Amino acid sequence: MDVVVVESPAKAKTINKYLGKNYKVLASFGHVRDLPAKDGSVRPDEDFAMSWAVDTASGKRLADIAKAVKDADGLILATDPDREGEAISWHVLEVLKQKRALKDKPVSRVVFNAITKSSVLEAMANPRQIDAPLVDAYLARRALDYLVGFTLSPVLWRKLPGARSAGRVQSVALRLVCDRESEIERFIREEYWQIAALLGTPRNENFEARLTAFDRKKLQKLDISNKAQANDIKSMLEGATFKAVSVEAKPTKRNPGPPFTTSTLQQAASSGLGFSASRTMQVAQRLYEGMEIGGETTGLITYMRTDGVQMAPEAISAARDAIVKEFGPKYLPEKPRQYTAKAKNAQEAHEAIRPTDFMRTPASVRQYLDSDQARLYELIWKRAIASQMQPAEIERTTAEIEAVNGARTAELRAIGSVVRFDGFIAAYTDQKDDDSEDEENRRLPEIRAGEQLARQAINATQHTTEPPPRYSEASLIKKLEELGIGRPSTYTAILKTLEDRDYVTIDKRRLVPQAKGRLLSAFLESFFKRYVEYDFTASLEEKLDEISDGKLAWKDVLRDFWKDFSGAVADIKELRVTDVLDALNEELAPLVFPTREDGSNPRICPKCGTGNLSLKLGKFGAFVGCSNYPECSFTRQLGDAANPNGENGNGDDGTKVIGKDPYTSEEITLRSGRFGPYLQRGDGKEAKRSSLPKGWTAETVDHEKALALLSLPRDVGKHPESGKMISAGLGRYGPFVLHDSTYANLDSIEDVFSIGLNRAVSVIAEKQLKGKGGRNGGTPAALKELGDHPDGGGKIVVRDGKYGPYVNFGKVNATLPKGKDPQSVTVEDALALIAEKEAKGGGGKKPFRKAAAAKAPTTKKTAAKKAPAKKPAAKKNG
Repeated sequence: MDVVVVESPAKAKTINKYLGKNYKVLASFGHVRDLPAKDGSVRPDEDFAMSWAVDTASGKRLADIAKAVKDADGLILATDPDREGEAISWHVLEVLKQKRALKDKPVSRVVFNAITKSSVLEAMANPRQIDAPLVDAYLARRALDYLVGFTLSPVLWRKLPGARSAGRVQSVALRLVCDRESEIERFIREEYWQIAALLGTPRNENFEARLTAFDRKKLQKLDISNKAQANDIKSMLEGATFKAVSVEAKPTKRNPGPPFTTSTLQQAASSGLGFSASRTMQVAQRLYEGMEIGGETTGLITYMRTDGVQMAPEAISAARDAIVKEFGPKYLPEKPRQYTAKAKNAQEAHEAIRPTDFMRTPASVRQYLDSDQARLYELIWKRAIASQMQPAEIERTTAEIEAVNGARTAELRAIGSVVRFDGFIAAYTDQKDDDSEDEENRRLPEIRAGEQLARQAINATQHTTEPPPRYSEASLIKKLEELGIGRPSTYTAILKTLEDRDYVTIDKRRLVPQAKGRLLSAFLESFFKRYVEYDFTASLEEKLDEISDGKLAWKDVLRDFWKDFSGAVADIKELRVTDVLDALNEELAPLVFPTREDGSNPRICPKCGTGNLSLKLGKFGAFVGCSNYPECSFTRQLGDAANPNGENGNGDDGTKVIGKDPYTSEEITLRSGRFGPYLQRGDGKEAKRSSLPKGWTAETVDHEKALALLSLPRDVGKHPESGKMISAGLGRYGPFVLHDSTYANLDSIEDVFSIGLNRAVSVIAEKQLKGKGGRNGGTPAALKELGDHPDGGGKIVVRDGKYGPYVNFGKVNATLPKGKDPQSVTVEDALALIAEKEAKGGGGKKPFRKAAAAKAPTTKKTAAKKAPAKKPAAKKNG
């Protein structure tokens, strides 16, 4: 019997069925070793020696593998077919050697691009050894990322409080987002006008033509720059006669694009399906690992982490057969299409993403898939099959029109196109980010050269130039790929890191850099410019590729990098914080000193009128303060361009008087703190404070709203069964009602003020019924059942808990990561979370309850003793 090691338990179960009883397939659960998150894990002074650590959960898996190998005839390493997969196989082999579990037993490496019986059996028939250069490239990449992160981070903590970390590729991606924001800030809008004529043919068919020349002068986009100029041209055209000078119909062909790579799939899923990059990869992972169809689990797509654009010959042949069957012989080209990757540094070793069986049409597998899986599979199937279809045949018509009014002339052009043969369009068309109609896709009526045209209307429309759009996840991934930065397997993690660390937020699918992210990016550009340059990062990627090709020694690359990088870090350590702030004031001037409506100097303090504003560093990061501190206490949140003069805009320290409390006679003020606007009643330590709830803005807070918010929590009434008071309030997790330790969420802050006793009792009862409430509430609601644990012991279920969704297995409750969709959790995800929780000693419920209790919203009894949710701005400069 041979032991086969794969990455996930889902694959292990499926592959064991394919191979039969002479094999035992075990899962490594992804990486089994990593560099400990502490200094000294990579030691440049010891020729870049690396220390690896195995966590408790991985240790157990490796012990199981070692035990099985000792009783086996041989070991087959069958992890994923990429650099990370090769690294996992190498790690497993290294640990087994240390455990002396192998002895003289044969070890081989197999890779398969799809989890189908034929692919797996073919791979088993063609084993190889571990690819040493590929492992070296992994080691170099891992060492570089560690050295950059662990060398830069301490510098950031000392020189730039609030910045959590920097990364080799992550920081370059952040720079792209921040540079685009600076471009938008510097952009100056320009007015321009467009003139179009609605014309009619002698056959009473109308079409639109756009002005291209006036008085014998060709017009560019911005040439008509004001209303007077536009009206002059419009008046001339309204009195002109129109004639079709020439009509040219030119046939063109549009060829299909290649099948998806990782990045193009993420871009198309974002534009067409509205998926984030991480959601796309989650769904693709499930399609790759497979579904049970006809009593057998089969992978539906090939491996989804790739930048190759070619399909295997047998796949091309299968696609051509499917084209004839699904679309007809006329859609099949005479020869198969071949593609070459355009992306910089693309690796052609792997296939593009395609269906494992082209005869498995989207309609035939829809019953086995959920909605997201079905939509993504359809996208992949259509793009892959379209890549081998005939081109679309399009007739592009251009009509040149002359307008004459006395001695003045103008030229107009109408463009349209007609699809004469749809070709690959019958299967797939790209979805654009914007839905604007392309004038070249409009169909023109019959227009004959030399005939007179009737003027129906002349339209002059005003426009302004627009700044470049912020990056979306899809367009940022496309840009990174074009620059040759990062690899397909890293893009999703990069985006998640930027969002998790609050360097960027996602608003309407666009990446918006936050003040913290812009500060970090400006710091790195000012003092580590070389290491966030696009060309430098791309050249380092090229060297990593040369290592994987066996052309470069990995430690030579590390030595060259470390020599210059360590010197740059040593230089920055000598810089004073004031030098850093001076540089950032200049680099981030539009952010730190936003333009004022009255045109006054944005760098002069609006409160004292004599001090100079500048960046200051505090415990929680950067803010803007006055140079006359402590005499002047003016502060402002960094990036608060809406209120450059403070929260109330009248030149004080951001305090706005709302009115007085009619019961206590204390003054109620609206203030601007480091974490945003908040209300305060009274002064000193006993003052009552409350952050503004979600949906409220400083501009809309009046006396009535302020009184209502500061009166919370409020008593709703006594529960008819227990006799205990039900209260409504605003906590860390939003608005709620509380009864006898049971918290139930409310839909909005308005409900807190209006909810009556009957509804409150119903909301509490529903919460208790779902099991998310008090101590005896029962079992929380199941969101998704994942089946039995592969090692036995019961079922794995995703449940909806009081503090969010979590994975439950027996007595182990493992909270899902922030932003993780409960419906997207796979068995592999769940097992990893359970193992991590067990490793931390979270096998019982007591630690979970203790942690949960610490997060409970402030109750009426503790409100007076608790600190406010958000503190006002500190008056020190840090």
